[in-house]
Amino acid sequence: MKNLTKNIIILSLGIALSFGIAAIMSFIAGPSISQMKKETKLADKGIEAKTYCKENDFNQSFCILIDMSIHSGKKRFYVYDFKQKKVTHKYLVSHGCGNNTWASDESKISPEFSNTVDSHMSSLGKYKIGKRSWSDWGVNAKYSLHGLEESNSNAFNRWVVFHSWGMISNEETYPAGTPEGWGCPAVSNESFKEIDKLIKSQTKPTLMWIYK
Repeated sequence: MKNLTKNIIILSLGIALSFGIAAIMSFIAGPSISQMKKETKLADKGIEAKTYCKENDFNQSFCILIDMSIHSGKKRFYVYDFKQKKVTHKYLVSHGCGNNTWASDESKISPEFSNTVDSHMSSLGKYKIGKRSWSDWGVNAKYSLHGLEESNSNAFNRWVVFHSWGMISNEETYPAGTPEGWGCPAVSNESFKEIDKLIKSQTKPTLMWIYK
């Protein structure tokens, strides 16, 4: 009986030691390489966006960055604060379904992009967030989007707008993706309410930059 008790104690100490070593190694290792690359990419985009906003008389408090290289079931819509030099809000965001089924997540890993009318795809590039108006979707509000580059110059004519959509979750859905629309960067209703307040607080136009 004494030997059994001794063995149990030794086993328990061994398990505890293993967990302790694993925790220490994880702390020493720090962020993964992929996470570090992601953070570096965001910081670089933030610096470039700040310069662009200053040169073009945009809102210089924050911008919106959307990284389409990230799985659609993960938060990839970022509100980047220029003064704090960091992301202050993260949300899920949809992209265009293209030739896939509307509201599916068939291109959750590798979406395609186009500036062509009726392509039903998202367009990469910088946008000026324009007028706020009524929407039939979500919380019944939307913002017009004006493409500022050759890659998204047809956005306004394609009726690509920033709006909310009841089918989009507030929380990450990975490994499932986010429902895909016809090219609009749509967020959940609750997410839109938060972002809407930020945009309305500014007197100058806000930059939205969709990239991969």
